[in-house]
Amino acid sequence: MIGIDWGISSFRAFRLAADGHVLGRRGAPRGILHIAANGFAEALREEIGGWLAEGETRVLLSGMIGSRQGWVEAPYLPCPAGAAEIAAALVQVPFTGARVLLVPGLADIDDAGTPEVMRGEETQIVGALAGLGAEGIACLPGSHSKWARVAGGRITAYRTYLSGETFAALRGGTILGRMMTDGPTDAAAFDRGVARAADPGHLLHHLFGVRTLGLFGKLADNESASYLSGLLIGHEVQAAHPQGHTVHLIGAAPLCSLYARAIAACGGEAVIEDEDAAARGLALIGRSATWS
Repeated sequence: MIGIDWGISSFRAFRLAADGHVLGRRGAPRGILHIAANGFAEALREEIGGWLAEGETRVLLSGMIGSRQGWVEAPYLPCPAGAAEIAAALVQVPFTGARVLLVPGLADIDDAGTPEVMRGEETQIVGALAGLGAEGIACLPGSHSKWARVAGGRITAYRTYLSGETFAALRGGTILGRMMTDGPTDAAAFDRGVARAADPGHLLHHLFGVRTLGLFGKLADNESASYLSGLLIGHEVQAAHPQGHTVHLIGAAPLCSLYARAIAACGGEAVIEDEDAAARGLALIGRSATWS
């Protein structure tokens, strides 16, 4: 089987053995926003045509490729849901030369009745379920960070935090960014931001401090971005992390490392899962799917 994690900015493909072992992998900066509206079938064939020629006939897609801006819009499946429920709700995609199925996203509702949605993260969480045991908390850092509760092998609920996109918007589109210079993450400045998030006062008040600390020489230009990152992630962790639970972090190692640092500073514990969670999730869902 071929498993595809196709997001907004990137394309990842895995050639998977029957037991889920990754036999081969491909990656390209060909996210859905880089593909013409009618060009998804051609793009897919260009990326995995070699594997199809070698006899692969089953392809499973997940991610934003199933959104309204993607190839075929797949309806959201309500929580709770695990591999079996997701496999039962797969959507067929028209494609010549192989059977192509699409993973639906998951929907939830917060305590105030506001909808929550995810696409792609559900596959990664399913892939990491073995590491979570019977119950656990999974966090997927990113532009729209997800915090999901897992119980009984299913995703029972989750919440989304716009931390990554907010960081980019504040740095690139506000006066805060005028006082920032590029460079590697400054660990001490990041820790200061995380600590500030625990102080009284609203996030919007704390954000203005990024500017005033710089104005009064208490935060250098090459420290400001790291401080802002720590402030945003610190507020997210304070709001989302249920005390007493180990958080399983799924995603790119550098960002997961920052989240692990913030969680530890807030009195919690985190474990960084390996980056093949999507491949394992695709394999698990594929084994439960009906391909005929």
